[in-house]
Amino acid sequence: IKQKKRHMGDTKHFCPVSLKENFVLHPGLQEHAAKYKEKIYYFSTSEYRDTFLKNPEEYVAHNEPLQAPPIRVCLLGIHGAGKTTCAREITDKLGIFHIQFEEYLQELILPKTKRKVGPSFDEDREDDNKIPEELEDFSQTITKTETEKNKQEVELTDEEEAIKANLMDNTELPPEVLDNIVPDWWKKEPFRSTGFILDGFPRTSDEASYLSERGLCPDVAVYIQVEEGDILNRLFPPRLKKWKDKQLKKKEYKKKLKELKAKKRV
Repeated sequence: IKQKKRHMGDTKHFCPVSLKENFVLHPGLQEHAAKYKEKIYYFSTSEYRDTFLKNPEEYVAHNEPLQAPPIRVCLLGIHGAGKTTCAREITDKLGIFHIQFEEYLQELILPKTKRKVGPSFDEDREDDNKIPEELEDFSQTITKTETEKNKQEVELTDEEEAIKANLMDNTELPPEVLDNIVPDWWKKEPFRSTGFILDGFPRTSDEASYLSERGLCPDVAVYIQVEEGDILNRLFPPRLKKWKDKQLKKKEYKKKLKELKAKKRV
């Protein structure tokens, strides 16, 4: 249907109040539109429309165009699709931040857990190759302080427990935990004025709804689709090498244990 050309405001179809208050390009809705100086402005909520109408001059361009926020990208895809590799290439070219969501969660609890958690990291448990206490005196590789450190139990906060559960069992993070992590990338420096690629988030429809409800709009969402065979060829060789190294360590551990038991008998 042919329509008359509309004279749109300075922010086109984006909400001028979201841009001014949150520095986010939030798409406006037709039902929340208002006319000012013969131009039509669209708003993300009716509250923002009312805020604009109280003092329009605060949200329109005067001597120069309104400054647009930097680019914010959500990069999605299954494990092994190459998200991190692509993100690093793009961030180098555009000079923006690369935020790897899962890695960021690991860093939040690393000071307490002392090692990365999750199914792929549980395979590397050091406890499997730990020298039994009765043979410690005959081993020169373990010190008393290290043993005491291992025995100490670290208490995690509710937020840290939720993050750990997410990394271990893919349990969904509650909104109150996400509130302490995600909005900072849109609203706080240096991310606010530089822009970023968010690698691996959102992962579920609930997480996407969370971004929408909080008004945290990415400018671009990219989904990398890869054939299963390609992922297998990419991930299998390093996993196989890791497994072989683990088997070798296990063999050396058994040999060492045998020598220590013989030493104890003597």
